[in-house]
Amino acid sequence: MKIEDLLNLTGGKIVTEPTITAINSVTVYPSKVETGDLFISNDAEDIETAIANGAYGILYSENSLKITDTEVAWIEVKEIEKAAFKLIRYVLISREASFYLFTEHELSFMKMIVTQKSNIEILQNDWRKVFEKILNSDAKMFIGTDDTLMKTIKPDVNILNKEASCEIITDTLFKTTFKINNYIYQEKDIVPFHVDILQRVVDFCDLHFLPYDLDRVRYTKHFVPVFIDGFLNIMVPSKSDKVAIFVDNLQDVYKAREYVRYNGAWVKTVVLTPPKTKVDGVDRPSWYQDIDEARDILKNAYFNYAFVYALDKTMLPKIKEEYSLFD
Repeated sequence: MKIEDLLNLTGGKIVTEPTITAINSVTVYPSKVETGDLFISNDAEDIETAIANGAYGILYSENSLKITDTEVAWIEVKEIEKAAFKLIRYVLISREASFYLFTEHELSFMKMIVTQKSNIEILQNDWRKVFEKILNSDAKMFIGTDDTLMKTIKPDVNILNKEASCEIITDTLFKTTFKINNYIYQEKDIVPFHVDILQRVVDFCDLHFLPYDLDRVRYTKHFVPVFIDGFLNIMVPSKSDKVAIFVDNLQDVYKAREYVRYNGAWVKTVVLTPPKTKVDGVDRPSWYQDIDEARDILKNAYFNYAFVYALDKTMLPKIKEEYSLFD
C-alpha cells in the first residue's frame, strides 16, 4: 500500500520525510514485523524492536513519543484503534466476510451446540488480537461479544434475531422441556429463561447452515446450580433442599428470583455478592469480602436457593466422587 493511500485511509499525518513510498504488510506485534511492514503501536520499546526488525512505517497516536529514526514513515493519528480498524475495513472490501455481535450467553450456547465451527472465528475482547485475527484469517464469519469493538470494526454489525422465541412445555428452575423445530427436548439442564437465547442461536445456525446438536444442551457457565448440605458438601438432589447457584451476571439473579417468586412462593432465597454490589429487587444482599466469608454466610444462612455472584463452585469442599444434579 502506498503511504499516500495509508494517510487517506487513516486520516493520519506523516511527521517525517522518509525515502520509502509504500509498505508491504501491517501488524500490531513487533515480533511479527518484517522488512517493509507498517507497525501500529504507542509503545516506545515495541516501536524500537519493530524498527530493528525492518519496519518501514510506524502508526501511532501518542504525540509524546520520541521520533528515533527519520528514515521511517512516522504517521500520527488521533485514535490508534480506530485508525487500525479503518485499515481492516479496507482489507475486508475484497472479502465476503460477515460480522455478528453475540451476547455472552448466546456465545456460550453457540460453542456448546455447534458441532463444526470451521470457517468461523470467535474474536477476543482485545483490539490488537482482533486486528491480527481478521487480517490473517480466511474465515467468512467473525463473532464477538464486545459491543464497542465490534461496532468499531463494522458499524452495522449483525445481531441475532431478538424476536426468536421457543415453546416451553414444562419447566422448573433447573429443568426445562422445550420444543424447537417441531422436536421436543425433554428435561434438559437449562433454566427456562435461557431457552429463548438458545432459540436465537438455533435460528442463527439454521440461517447459516451450521450443524448443531441440541442433546449437548446443559447449564452454561453463567448459571451453575449445585445441591449442597449444611456443610457445603455436594449432594444428590433427593437428599438436599439447598442449592448454591453460581452466577457471573446479575441479570440472571434477577430473572431467577422473579421465576421463584411466581412459581415457588415457599422457596427462601439469599443473594451473596462482593461489597456494595447492587442487585435489582434485592434490598439487602449478603456482602462477602472473600471466599471464606462467603462460605461462612452459606453455612449460617437459612435458604433453599443461594445465588452466589462472582465466585464459582470451586469454593465448595472437594469431594472424592462427583454427582450429577439429578441422579
